[in-house]
Amino acid sequence: MKKVFFSIIIGLSMLAHANAFEGDAKAGKTKAATCAGCHGTNGIGIMGSYPNIAGQHADYIVKQLKAFKAGTDRSDPVMSPMAAALSEQDMADVAAYFASFGRDGSAPAGAETAATDNDAAATPAQVKRAPAKAAYVANAASGKALYEHGDTTRGITACIDCHGKEGNSQVLINPNLSAQHPEYIEKQLKAFKAETRHNASMNQISGNLSDEDIANLGAYFKDPAAVGEVKASAAKVVVKSFTGDVAEGKIKAATCAACHGADGNALVAMYPSLAGQSEAYLVKQITDFKTGTRQDPVMAGMVAALSADDIQNISAYFASQTLNPAIAESNERGKSLYLSGNAKTGITACVACHSISGKGMDKAGFPAVAGQSATYLKSQLEKFRTKARTNDTNSMMQNIALKLTKKDIEAVANYMASLK
Repeated sequence: MKKVFFSIIIGLSMLAHANAFEGDAKAGKTKAATCAGCHGTNGIGIMGSYPNIAGQHADYIVKQLKAFKAGTDRSDPVMSPMAAALSEQDMADVAAYFASFGRDGSAPAGAETAATDNDAAATPAQVKRAPAKAAYVANAASGKALYEHGDTTRGITACIDCHGKEGNSQVLINPNLSAQHPEYIEKQLKAFKAETRHNASMNQISGNLSDEDIANLGAYFKDPAAVGEVKASAAKVVVKSFTGDVAEGKIKAATCAACHGADGNALVAMYPSLAGQSEAYLVKQITDFKTGTRQDPVMAGMVAALSADDIQNISAYFASQTLNPAIAESNERGKSLYLSGNAKTGITACVACHSISGKGMDKAGFPAVAGQSATYLKSQLEKFRTKARTNDTNSMMQNIALKLTKKDIEAVANYMASLK
């Protein structure tokens, strides 16, 4: 095996599950011996284009190795064939080895994992990094502002919500960005932006980043602790555009008011609020009711006479309205399931598709759940669990809901309803 860990990953790839094998760091040291050519014997990449994996969450390392091996979410001409030769136990051992280091490449006290004096990349001070080729003078303070506050006007979620303060992730399946090569962070953001690396959340967020934004984020990570307090950047309000005709949709939507409210804010908790929902998602759901892909005796009759233009216009109207969030209390169980899932029971974190704020992902076709009625959210999770509703893409929601208990459903529904 040559250069086994050519590109072990940074970025938000949140749809895989945590490692099910217990890793052995001592065994991992032997198995990772050939990694030093790119990542150093202590997990510190030898140049900026190679990621640091020292002190990274073991679960995250394993998840990315599995992605390279599967060749679905990640591919690399070197990593893919090399990962194909690794068993799950190999992955767990190697991950445990690199996770045992400090993020600066230092070994824990008393451990036998420390690099020797002859190692070419034993400490960060010995690493020669490739010079960054920035198109302009990057601004670290602007990078921190974007990292901590995001930019809602451009659909950019605050990175801190998933990756933690100064890049120290508290979620095991989300990568640490602290002590990472800024050049590598920029490289991955550009890959997500170009969709040569696939993750629904990161593709959408990065797609809204400018080259200057990416350079600023890289500049911030050169030394996060050196940047003082920052405020959210002032930005002009972006006017949303819609494919359908909002005015025509308002007229056609008059008959929807009894259940969904005149402005898309349902007056009864058992009915969903449609205000502010993705236009594309609404089009799909109405179309599914019309074709019978999603079944409901009331909705089937209501949409039967609608043309494709009618559906597009009604969807545009409701998408243009402002949601009045439901009143609900957050809870720790629901928050944990939403943000982290449950690796033991195979429950994927909801945040991977519905975003940290619950606003969904328009491009990926995932709906907003924030501020929706908990009663409605629970009813839909139950329907997915019992397969009474089956119009989800690739049975994604059915497979997740099947593993949820009734208490899980109640907790996560209340948490989603509490999001604003």
